[in-house]
Amino acid sequence: MISSIKQNISLKDIISVTKNLKYWFVNARPIALPQSILPVITAVAISFSYAGANNHSGDFSILLSILSIIGVGLGHLASNLLDDYFDYKKQGLSYRRELSHKGIRSRIHKCPYLSDGSSTINQLLSACIVFLGIVLIIGGIVWICRDNVILLISAVAGLLAISYSGFPFRFSYNGLGEIVIGLMFGPLAMLGVFYAAVGTFYGILFYFSIPIGLLVVNIIYTHSIIDIEADKEANKKTLAVLIGNKKVMIFVSFLINLLPFFIIAMGVVSRLISAWYLLVFLTLPMAIHLLYLLIQFQKHPNKEFSPRFWMGPFEKWAEKKEAGIGWFLIRWMLARNLVTFFAIIVTIVSIVLGL
Repeated sequence: MISSIKQNISLKDIISVTKNLKYWFVNARPIALPQSILPVITAVAISFSYAGANNHSGDFSILLSILSIIGVGLGHLASNLLDDYFDYKKQGLSYRRELSHKGIRSRIHKCPYLSDGSSTINQLLSACIVFLGIVLIIGGIVWICRDNVILLISAVAGLLAISYSGFPFRFSYNGLGEIVIGLMFGPLAMLGVFYAAVGTFYGILFYFSIPIGLLVVNIIYTHSIIDIEADKEANKKTLAVLIGNKKVMIFVSFLINLLPFFIIAMGVVSRLISAWYLLVFLTLPMAIHLLYLLIQFQKHPNKEFSPRFWMGPFEKWAEKKEAGIGWFLIRWMLARNLVTFFAIIVTIVSIVLGL
């Protein structure tokens, strides 16, 4: 694989990408960053409360916390670019338009920077390498300051990120993409950042990392439900494609949306976490409305819906609706906003009131 990369890219490509990091940052879809950044900010908040409550204040490192947050965010952006790269190598750029011509409702705006000729596939690969290089530098600093636990977590995360749509496993093409993303940006990322912040683990963190991981899964699974026909045509076996049955798809969505609230409630009932964490139930209407929108998508796929104020931010909604992708983004962005506000509430409670 290394020899193949050397043949495909040049030092000139890498230098060009480095000079245009802002351009590639935009191409890496920062709109999705809340699904990775908010969980690890939450982990830092919990680690801060843990350190204060357990006489580990001297072990808490704000510098390593910030570096870890940046590393996870850049790793997420690198993963998005790698997904574009491997999808392009497997499917090319025209297949989504071909799906549209066949009458299959599909997003046709993926990789616009390639389809409009403003960038090449080699420059995209160079961008992936530059982003991953920065992540490796950050990870190296944290590793030196902590120990080999960080190295192990980073290695597992890197393997999962590359294998999401690339070799050796192509998880997103074999029905495991949703689980991999939830693991990466839920338990794995939160445990890693917590360890980077205080140099230890804390079992109670699972009461937060698993619910947040499930809500990250919810974003990808929602995506797979509403893009199911296009994925079938592209022979991409997402979880929704593997399930097949529409009623079962919604039942699984029901579990993914509501289990996080049940886990938090169980933590409170067992007195392992503060009752103040029940404030996450303020986001329950968003989860219920997302289920409603998914049911409506299956029954009336052409029916239009508009965001409500309590559903969170829908950036540049008029433009997205005009571009013909409102049907997709109202559900995807609602799922994103759900995990965002859920994590924000956990973060605030952890900082203000402690565990």
